[in-house]
Amino acid sequence: MDVSVCHMTSQQRWTADQIPDQTRRVFVVTGANSGLGLATTRALARRGGRVILAVRDEEKGRRAAAEITAEHPDADLDVRHLDLADLDSVRAFADRLRPDHPRLDVLVNNAGVMAPPRTLSPQGHELQFACNHLGHFALTGLLLDQLSAGHDPRVVTVSSINHRKGRIHFDDISGERTYGPMAFYNQSKFANAVFGWELHRRLTRAGSPVRSVLAHPGYTATNLQTSAPIALWRLVFGRLGNPLLAQSPPQGALPQLYAATAPTAESGHFIGPNGPAELRGTPTRVPLSPSASSPTTARRLWDLSEQLTDVRYGLPAPV
Repeated sequence: MDVSVCHMTSQQRWTADQIPDQTRRVFVVTGANSGLGLATTRALARRGGRVILAVRDEEKGRRAAAEITAEHPDADLDVRHLDLADLDSVRAFADRLRPDHPRLDVLVNNAGVMAPPRTLSPQGHELQFACNHLGHFALTGLLLDQLSAGHDPRVVTVSSINHRKGRIHFDDISGERTYGPMAFYNQSKFANAVFGWELHRRLTRAGSPVRSVLAHPGYTATNLQTSAPIALWRLVFGRLGNPLLAQSPPQGALPQLYAATAPTAESGHFIGPNGPAELRGTPTRVPLSPSASSPTTARRLWDLSEQLTDVRYGLPAPV
């Protein structure tokens, strides 16, 4: 795996204005009503894409759609309910979407939760692992046939710088014995990275046209930080750090927009900001943690995810 960083010169800096025309392309964006998801949806709609806003709170989703439509009256938006932490909701979303959209072009696995007290999903899984990883794993598998029929189809999985601090607690996956909010957030972001890379490997071996591209937003001011329930962490990194250090959501969304639309974003690439420590900047290829590309870890996580979600991809495992 080539993990070299492709630095962009000032002439090559990529902005949302460089998104190609997306007319007649259909996108699903999870968590589309706020933060990075809203910025992604707005940029795609502005370039002519039809965007399905997959949101837990439909009222907030409708308000977000109205906000975009007020700016871009021709925006083609469709708000649909999806609670990624609930696997029954994920299946219901996919079942409802299938007859309306036999072809999808891009799935942006963007939604997430960050550092809550230990909470279990309706199926009994730790909330961050359930929402950030298992829900997206199941959703991708359930929509894969529709994506395979798309034009230049892609799955964009949004990870984090924090994936480099994470590991999978296979012996305590739900934190029943030992739970730390940030440690299990890092686990979920590490799982995103492992999943996106392993999906690339399996799609490639199967000869699928679908690209699996990873992205991370660097340090971006979103409601993940300011709504986190840990008071001191929220104060330091949300209330104080965001205004001083963080990018805006439109800037932070550029890596996932690049991954979703740029012709040069290849399957298996990891796209992040090009600035110091990948905290901010314009999109470039960045290195994936070596542990996230471990075949042993990937196979173990994939098997566990299929078992916990009861979603099987039918893709051959890499040798």
